[in-house]
Amino acid sequence: MSSPGSAVPPSAPSSGRGPFPAGPIRLGPKSGAALVLAAAEVSAGFWFTRREVNARTSIPQGPGLLESAGNLQNLRVAAGTAEGAFRGDYPFMDSDVYKWLEAASWQLSRRPPEDGGRLAAEVERIVSLVADAPQPDGYLNTWFQLLDKGERYANLRWSHELYCAGHLMQAAVAHHRATGRTELLDVAVRFADHIDSVFGPPGSGKPIDGIDAHPEVETALVELYRETGERRYLDLAGYFVDRFGHGLHGGEAYCQDRVPVREATSVEGHAVRQLYLLAGVTDLATETGDTGLRAAAERLWEDMTRTRTHITGGLGARHDGEAFGSPYELPNDRAYCETCAAIASVQWSLRMALLTGEARYSDLIERTLYNGFLSGVSLDGERWLYVNPLQVRDGHTDTDGDQAARRTRWFRCACCPPNVMRLLASLEHYLASADADGLQIHQYVTGRYTAHLDGAPVTVRAETDYPWRGTIALTVEQAPADRSWTLSLRVPRWCDAFRVHSGGTVHDSADAPVSEGWLRLRGPWAPGDRITLELSMRPRLTAADPRVDAVRGCVAIERGPLVHCLEGVDHPGGLDDIVLDPTRPLTEKHRPDLLGGVTTITAAGHRRRITDPGWWPYTSQGSPTPATDGEPVELTAIPYYAWANRGDGAMRVWLPTR
Repeated sequence: MSSPGSAVPPSAPSSGRGPFPAGPIRLGPKSGAALVLAAAEVSAGFWFTRREVNARTSIPQGPGLLESAGNLQNLRVAAGTAEGAFRGDYPFMDSDVYKWLEAASWQLSRRPPEDGGRLAAEVERIVSLVADAPQPDGYLNTWFQLLDKGERYANLRWSHELYCAGHLMQAAVAHHRATGRTELLDVAVRFADHIDSVFGPPGSGKPIDGIDAHPEVETALVELYRETGERRYLDLAGYFVDRFGHGLHGGEAYCQDRVPVREATSVEGHAVRQLYLLAGVTDLATETGDTGLRAAAERLWEDMTRTRTHITGGLGARHDGEAFGSPYELPNDRAYCETCAAIASVQWSLRMALLTGEARYSDLIERTLYNGFLSGVSLDGERWLYVNPLQVRDGHTDTDGDQAARRTRWFRCACCPPNVMRLLASLEHYLASADADGLQIHQYVTGRYTAHLDGAPVTVRAETDYPWRGTIALTVEQAPADRSWTLSLRVPRWCDAFRVHSGGTVHDSADAPVSEGWLRLRGPWAPGDRITLELSMRPRLTAADPRVDAVRGCVAIERGPLVHCLEGVDHPGGLDDIVLDPTRPLTEKHRPDLLGGVTTITAAGHRRRITDPGWWPYTSQGSPTPATDGEPVELTAIPYYAWANRGDGAMRVWLPTR
């Protein structure tokens, strides 16, 4: 256990503003952010249901799964309270424990436990295991303590030592903010102090000039600085960021070592590593006002979204290296789109939204949350996808282990499940922001959004059935009596028409000005004032940039923020020979009986009637294999996030039109 003398004095939970704990990002008093996080509460509706599954099923399963995989036993052996060998295949096994602790801590911060205190007891039990395990100088990594003793930091290319340290720091910050306790924060502070004593640039007198090839510690150190006020942690994060791209790992793009961040023009290499690094870059730009880092972050975000992002928000085109591909290399059945990459994208885009104040970053957050992220967990909260392809062919046989296109109870490399848990548990921190002029609503939920304007509380209650319906009814519950302020509502990029009702007047998309994605409503708002935003939710067909070869001649079905797909279970004849007729209307129907309640989209199509070319499946140019309209077929599209919940089988997002 930690010593009685805590590195950070015990205190009440650091709740920031309002009744909810400060979120995953707490900006410093001199930060360059345009916006700060506002408090939010989700009380009903779509995300309430998903978070309840996370709270009641996914998170409670964590300790048992971590026990059976060996993660917790490794901590006991490292602490000397148990005997045995290291269990597991990877040097980053500890990080799964830390991500679960972060998820459970955010869950504890939401409301008093309804399980008789079992979750709180489990958190403190596992915190105790972690607190017992470090070595005297604060170093903690069970792989190296049990297997490679004396080989610390000797293989930063693969060791993940600082990566694990980063997840420990983030868990410690969440635990401290949620509970006010310092046991885990003490461990993180001691480890950070140890790292700071070891790593530094040439001439610093420190023994190692190096970086972990899997970024994560950079953004974590910034948050530890925000929590403790210790400037050394911010400076250390800056050192690590600026040492990428200088050949410390052979100049490999895989680990962002080919080009310094400040000079980079495109995202590359391992997608999760790149995105965690850029979250740290954005944190540093926010806290230091470094214009070079900000310019790099904006440039790289735009490159990523313009040329390397799937329609689901998924990222990572290649299984090889879990990597970004070339511009517009966006395959379907071989899309990697790791669940962790979607989470890292959401984390980075939130930081960009706060830094710049621009709504486009929250547009990508919405797309990713509802599609490429949420597909990573089953509707019952018990099974997971590591990769999230956009197509599974008829007759597909999985041979990829953790990376198979089927839901799995747990993984040998179990990075994704606790990562999903921590994002869902902290989701309220991604919904709203504030500045000196008012409140901005980034994501629409049923619940409350709360900010403070010069110390005066502003609270807006929201009621909506989003994403199934596009009506968001807002009621001002608290507001300062002596000043006007601005309520800013994000108009999603996908929305081609909207109306807003306010104070007895109605404006629509033709006369309501939208600036940088925001509909800004200013007034001396008073309790009881109502505003209703109506977003058109007509189903639509979406085509990709023609440079995306994999989907040329195809369309995807979307409605509101949701991407839809076909599943084989709804089309017994298979999916590979289906053609959609884009001239026929799309119809929608809400199905409360299907997949927990979804809106399906029905389209018209046919099955291609193809003449068998024989043993050779190719024909000479000018004599193509004839394909004519065949059997008419009604196509039923479900939300992409809900696929693979009725068994394994074929699926596709992009549909040929000819």
